[in-house]
Amino acid sequence: MKNQDLHTKDQQFYLPTFKRIPLTFVKGAGSKLWDVEDKEYTDLLAGIAVNNVGHCHPKVVKAIQDQAAELMHISNFFVSPAQVGLSELLVKISGLDRVFFTNSGAESVEGAIKIARRYAHSKGKGGKIISMQNSFHGRTLATIATGQPKYQEGFGPMPSGFVQVPFNDLEAIRKEIDEEVAAIILEPIQGEGGIIPSDSNYLQSLKLLCEEHDIVLIFDEIQSGIGRTGQWFAKDLYGVQPDIMTLAKGLGGGMPIGAFLCNEKIASSIQYGDHGTTFGGNPMATAAALATLKVIVDENLRQAAKQKGEWLKAKLNKLKNKFPVIQKVRGEGLMLGIVLEVPAIDVMQKLLKAGFITNATAGNVLRIVPPLNIGYDALQNFLNAFELVLIQQENEIHEQS
Repeated sequence: MKNQDLHTKDQQFYLPTFKRIPLTFVKGAGSKLWDVEDKEYTDLLAGIAVNNVGHCHPKVVKAIQDQAAELMHISNFFVSPAQVGLSELLVKISGLDRVFFTNSGAESVEGAIKIARRYAHSKGKGGKIISMQNSFHGRTLATIATGQPKYQEGFGPMPSGFVQVPFNDLEAIRKEIDEEVAAIILEPIQGEGGIIPSDSNYLQSLKLLCEEHDIVLIFDEIQSGIGRTGQWFAKDLYGVQPDIMTLAKGLGGGMPIGAFLCNEKIASSIQYGDHGTTFGGNPMATAAALATLKVIVDENLRQAAKQKGEWLKAKLNKLKNKFPVIQKVRGEGLMLGIVLEVPAIDVMQKLLKAGFITNATAGNVLRIVPPLNIGYDALQNFLNAFELVLIQQENEIHEQS
């Protein structure tokens, strides 16, 4: 079948929640994807920062195949070697004390909010959650209550107990602090909001503020974690340890799995039956995650993300000096945002036509989150294509003026 045929069928049967591009991918390897018509694409989106070790990494594929042949699901009344191994490894690399496995990022954030409120209530405090403007924590009712108003429209009333303040503004947080505040949640680097890093002093001061008022500090590392920024987690760039951290996306190498971790202070308030999941942390997902983390270690992909990110950022800044349509390049490692003077979707579509998958977010930001093991040759090919698109874009601007 053709791309358009499958797109038409999809529109007939699937709930119309996505503005899908009429492309059907059937094969992936590393940073490459092939559509149903056998056209090759270079993937600089990685399933929205999911395929951190690339598509179909042989070691991850083998781990999934081996586990599927032995045991796929047992429920959380029992444990599996893969779940125990992954729990131990995540605690070790995060510096936190306890982990709970989920199926998605939104579910991880929901769980983080629950246990933060449980801790606050155990201390006689309220359950108010402070989040940041321009943030994105998921699509459930509680997570859109922490997020941008455009995602809340038509789904009210919103759950109570949530308030938003400007990002990177400590004084705005101070004004909201009272005995009702249970937790503060933020992304160390805002993803969907346009790849906006936190100010270092802001995060360090926020940590001290939370300690002073016994407020739970939650970092959403769903997009910025698992080696993406050149560290295991973006928190490590800032030297700030949260009380709770949420994960998903890159954790499973493509398999659906999420997690939230917490310190012993938070864990001490949790009792049997306070939270649960049927599928979270099942043998299949945890085996894939273990293999993914091992690949990141064995192939030095954190260092690769740092080095490739610095190289790519320098190249993009050279293009910025040449093309005024680029306003700014920001981000860390291989989590980069190119801020444009024009709608990013126009540039994204031109790049897609040339065989390069990127993403438009926050209106005018081109998001670049490729596999951590993408080759320099693929990145250079992208830069060459991007320059041609920028030339075309500038010609169009001159023609309109």
